[in-house]
Amino acid sequence: MSNGIHQQTDKGKILIFSSPSGAGKTTIVHHLLKRFPSLAFSVSATTRPQRPHETHGKDYYFLTPEAFRKKIDEDAFVEWEEVYENTYYGTLRSEVERLLGEGRHVVFDVDVKGALNIKKQFGDRALAVFVMPPSVEELEKRLRHRSTDPEESIRERVAKAKIEMSYADKFDVILVNDILEETLRKAEEIVKKFIDTA
Repeated sequence: MSNGIHQQTDKGKILIFSSPSGAGKTTIVHHLLKRFPSLAFSVSATTRPQRPHETHGKDYYFLTPEAFRKKIDEDAFVEWEEVYENTYYGTLRSEVERLLGEGRHVVFDVDVKGALNIKKQFGDRALAVFVMPPSVEELEKRLRHRSTDPEESIRERVAKAKIEMSYADKFDVILVNDILEETLRKAEEIVKKFIDTA
């Protein structure tokens, strides 16, 4: 798949954060966006239902499965994945081009396969960070504490997390999220070092 990202947008770097659901990548990404003004968040598209606190175009671009599949046919995604049946996630090519065109460093909060697909396309220009929970048990506890999902969904997410954690060694950096304050500090160091490197 060609990435179609034009050369005039070659100054910005790509930071990819991935983790099993509930491991804390979104919290880390939000923190980094506040700390580094040069970072810009790549809003993903999804077909999953919009949660009450979420805003279309800010948290996700919420699409119907039909609209999402139409965009797949139009080659509108840098990467996309059918995570569960009829539940798609993807990165719109137009979104990445827009942010790089503004001279920003683009931050992704994506699932494991999506992260590795983006890394493959951007190579050394991208840094792929895997946010690792301290353990599967702790991850399950966090998902239950969050209580946004039914029991069946939690079991499904835990099973998926075990598979996703087996991909960790394919990432450039593994960041274990045990004590959040420490994790945030380490994440800042990782980002600073990467964007300051010519």
